[in-house]
Amino acid sequence: MTTSTPQSAALRPEPAADAAPAAAADTGYVHGYSPTEARRLGEQADTLAALLHAGTSYPAGSRVLEVGCGVGAQTVHLLTANPGVLLTAADVSADSLARARDRVAEQLPGADVRWHCGDLHRLPFPDGSFDHLFVCFVLEHLADPAAALAALRRLLRPGGTVTVIEGDHGSAFFHPRGAAAQRVVDHLVRLQADGGGDALIGRRLYPLLTGAGFRDVAVGPRTVYADGARPALVEGFTRRTFVAMVEAVRGEAVEAGLSTAEAFDRGVAELRRAAEPNGTFHYTFFKAVAVNP
Repeated sequence: MTTSTPQSAALRPEPAADAAPAAAADTGYVHGYSPTEARRLGEQADTLAALLHAGTSYPAGSRVLEVGCGVGAQTVHLLTANPGVLLTAADVSADSLARARDRVAEQLPGADVRWHCGDLHRLPFPDGSFDHLFVCFVLEHLADPAAALAALRRLLRPGGTVTVIEGDHGSAFFHPRGAAAQRVVDHLVRLQADGGGDALIGRRLYPLLTGAGFRDVAVGPRTVYADGARPALVEGFTRRTFVAMVEAVRGEAVEAGLSTAEAFDRGVAELRRAAEPNGTFHYTFFKAVAVNP
């Protein structure tokens, strides 16, 4: 991938709203906010950049809002693929936003980004402020993603587009497929549901977007398949993204009574076999693009 950056001013922070935003009431980020999780998000974004960002192209000068930018893992790829856009990156976590600023400053030092810390349901931008919205791995953490999409649609000009990308843990197929490995994946799905989210939300994007009032909704699968002939995907996705994501909820699963520590460790050990020379791993993301009438 060719790397290019917008030729504009240095990063500038946007002042937050008058009241400092608390974490959204319906947001349950089961993966946590540790430096390890930040690294996992970066590795995931880098490994999947070509797969997930293909087809996302915004003309220079477009006003783009990245909703839930987190630690900036996707932000750097948006900027690289779309030089000259007027990007606003928003997140409810001030700590994540600070990490995002640092990541962009380090990797794309000439990039011009407007940063905003706030709840996506109450972003203080006028109606129709943006030409495009980019929402990646955000809806899965919300108790009411339909309400979130409706709130975001207000910010999009008529004829503007929204791009939504989500995973679906029900699409995780792997070999060898042990029962213990499947159970730890199911524990992650259960923990996310108990926290108000939905790890299976990818299959719901079409009805969610149509229900929120968007039109011309087009949803397509973006499939990852890794085996011994694709060592970069085995390392970057199977081992460092998916297995690491499951392994990270060990403490929560044990505390919730879903598993013993020993049983969880057996499951992770089984899951790791998918990253061995004769293992295989399949996962499907869903990418949707829709228009604001």
